[in-house]
Amino acid sequence: MTIFFELVISEFKNPQSAIRNLEDMCRLLAVRSEEPIIPADYLAPFASIARNSKEYQGHGWGCVWRDSDQKWLIYKNIHPVWEDDFSRFPRTSLLIAHARSAFEDRDIVVENNMPFTDGERIFIFNGELRGVKIKEQGRIGAEKIFNFIRRFDDGDTLAALKKAVGLIRNRTRSIRGMNIILVRENGIYLSSFFTGDKDYFTLRYKEGPPLVICSEAFPSEEGWQSIPNGMVRAW
Repeated sequence: MTIFFELVISEFKNPQSAIRNLEDMCRLLAVRSEEPIIPADYLAPFASIARNSKEYQGHGWGCVWRDSDQKWLIYKNIHPVWEDDFSRFPRTSLLIAHARSAFEDRDIVVENNMPFTDGERIFIFNGELRGVKIKEQGRIGAEKIFNFIRRFDDGDTLAALKKAVGLIRNRTRSIRGMNIILVRENGIYLSSFFTGDKDYFTLRYKEGPPLVICSEAFPSEEGWQSIPNGMVRAW
């Protein structure tokens, strides 16, 4: 099953429920450029990273990009990212992608694939959290975290992310990893925190231009840097 449509604002109708445990060992990608880039040039190495990951990343994938009219478009597919045809995607100046590794192989439907959006913000996540004492709306844990961050965003998205991440850390018994990339307008907001599996949860970035943030450095490419543990920042 594939979903391919223009992004529209939607309201989350699910009743609030506890997050409790959350495990999404997914792979993340964000690319921003002043000049339009060819998405396939970035999605192909991203797909290779997902395919060769030690955690299975074949529970579907999705991406969001901005078109020439500055509108957001979104694509989701239940099949693995490495099986897709990236030539379908036009040039863009901003691209966000997510390959999914579902918790205990559960809730594998295309609607649960990230990126998530409310029409204004784009959200992708990976991590493993245990004993989360937060109630929020959403179908799965990652969507609940997105909605929790949205509560605090009255225009200062970086401040909202810092506040939400701080509360989540204080209200969670165990966090092995928690990486968040949030996009609003042209800003990219990132939070990275982990207590285990440093190599897996350390995000990498490369400032070219373009700016590329990914769960791993692209194969055979130099110039990548590691994002420090505990960092919350904006680009």
